Amino acid sequence: MTAVLFSAGLDSAVLLAAAAQQEPVVPIYVSVGLAWEAEEQAMAARLFASGAYRGRVRPLVALRFDMRDVYPASHWAILGEPPAFDTPDEDVYIEGSNVVLICKASVYMARHGLTRLLIGTLANNPFPDASAAFFEAMGRAVSMGLGARIVVETPFAGLHKVEVVRRGLELGVPLELTLSCMRPSHGLHCGLCSKCRERRDAFLEAGVEDPTKYATKPAR
Repeated sequence: MTAVLFSAGLDSAVLLAAAAQQEPVVPIYVSVGLAWEAEEQAMAARLFASGAYRGRVRPLVALRFDMRDVYPASHWAILGEPPAFDTPDEDVYIEGSNVVLICKASVYMARHGLTRLLIGTLANNPFPDASAAFFEAMGRAVSMGLGARIVVETPFAGLHKVEVVRRGLELGVPLELTLSCMRPSHGLHCGLCSKCRERRDAFLEAGVEDPTKYATKPAR
C-alpha cells in the first residue's frame, strides 16, 4: 500500500487519484501550524465526502508537527499574509517544509508497514528540498533511522500544473473541491496570491473553464 502526502491542493488531489488507479492508497495530511491549514482540512473533508475517491483510497490520516516554535510569529505563512500576485516562487519558500512532512509521515508509515511515499512536486520547483537528490537522500535517511524501508517518489516531477489539470479532468477529480491558496477564507480562494495566479494560469493554458471560487477574481 502507498502513502500520499495530501494537502487538499490541486496537485496532491490529482496525485492521489492517479496513485489509486494502481493500488490502495493512504492520504496523509501533516499540520505544522500555518495560517491556511484549517481551510485545507475543511476542503479535504468536502473532497472526500464527494465520493471522488471511493474504493481504493483509505480514510485521511491527519498528523501534527507544530513548527510555530521555529517560524517567528511574524512569518508571512503564520500570519496568512502571502507575497503579492505576481511574485516568483522563491518568495513563498518555507524553510524545511518537505523535511518536516517527510519525517513525520515516515514515522507513521514505519509503524503501519507502509514503504512508499508519494509527493506532488512539479517540474521547475526551485526549492532546495524539492530536488531528486534531496528526495532520494531523505528516503535513505529515514529508512536508516527507522530501520524500515521508506522510498520517497515524485511521479509528477516532470509535469507542469497545466498537465496536472488535464490529468485531473481525465481522472474525474472534482477540481473545484481542491484548494491552492495562501489566504483562503470560507472555502474561497483569495484570488490575490501567487498560488491563485498559478492556478488561474493552469486552467487558462489547459483551455478549460476554471471552476475555482475566488473571493477576488484574478486579473487575466
